[in-house]
Amino acid sequence: MPNWGGGAKCGACEKTVYHAEEIQCNGRSFHKSCFLCMACRKALDSTTVAAHESEIYCKTCYGRKYGPKGVGFGQGAGCLSTDTGDHLGLNLQQQGSPKPARPSTPTNASKFAKKMVDVDKCPRCGKSVYAAEKIMGGGKPWHKTCF
Repeated sequence: MPNWGGGAKCGACEKTVYHAEEIQCNGRSFHKSCFLCMACRKALDSTTVAAHESEIYCKTCYGRKYGPKGVGFGQGAGCLSTDTGDHLGLNLQQQGSPKPARPSTPTNASKFAKKMVDVDKCPRCGKSVYAAEKIMGGGKPWHKTCF
């Protein structure tokens, strides 16, 4: 059936997407307001989107759901990621898996300490990568000099 007077259908809401409001990802069209992570509902753009089949995620949620698990794939080198993704509606824990260990950090950590945990690590040197020096390559943050 021809699509008279309109554009493609939105991959999220199935309504017509007109050219002025269109974002394309993985051969599908989306409204700007519908281009959201399927897990955390964060707004996406071309640098933060990660597509898996017909689903779109932010890079953080994509990594939690489809990325590697286990020792060495946590927040820093030699860490075990204990994030289950429950707060995002992701069922990441395999059946029969042990429950994650209790975090060793104190529950009353300072605001500064909480911010420092969320800093990305460079795959080459293992040091923290801050926004002013970050280059994304292969889905990973790098220092400009390490890239």
